Amino acid sequence: MSVTLHTDLGDLKVEVFCESVPKTAEVRFESPVHVVPSFNWIASQDIVTKKGESPLQNFLALCASDYYVSTTFHRNIAGFMAQGGDPTGKGKGGESIFGGTFEDEIRHTLRHNVRGIVSMANRGPNTNGSQFFVTYAAAPHLDGKNTVFGKVIDGVDSTLDAMEAVEVDKKYRPKDPIGITSVTIHANPLAP
Repeated sequence: MSVTLHTDLGDLKVEVFCESVPKTAEVRFESPVHVVPSFNWIASQDIVTKKGESPLQNFLALCASDYYVSTTFHRNIAGFMAQGGDPTGKGKGGESIFGGTFEDEIRHTLRHNVRGIVSMANRGPNTNGSQFFVTYAAAPHLDGKNTVFGKVIDGVDSTLDAMEAVEVDKKYRPKDPIGITSVTIHANPLAP
């Protein structure tokens, strides 16, 4: 499964690791679902978790509900990462689909070892909400602390370069906002 985050500076197509971190990433569809990239909608409301814990799973559910549309990357640190997913735009808000925070899904095989890794942002252990970040470089000091749930497979050398070059203030907030304008969910990660 993959998702394209359409930003003001270009597209970031993210392969989502559904099997490795299901609570963070996955949505399972009980009835037939039609993912229609050109229209950005899902033609079913019957979305449940593998274990029936919640009506939806976090990242893909937030994407499917347009939660991230009109949000910004509120923190942008060149050589490190860009953080987004907070509907307040201040870096202190956002909830998971579970009505607050949820536990980490640390997998030692999923590491912050290259540019373009997508991971949950948190305030410490088991405090995942809606915020996420994309790495500009390897960040091994985050391994075991943040749940890796995806990797940018298209836009690494274009959109990420443009994002990293955006001028920021003293608090690493972009002077010109980097917004998410829409989201497309792809059933096949290699689909256009």
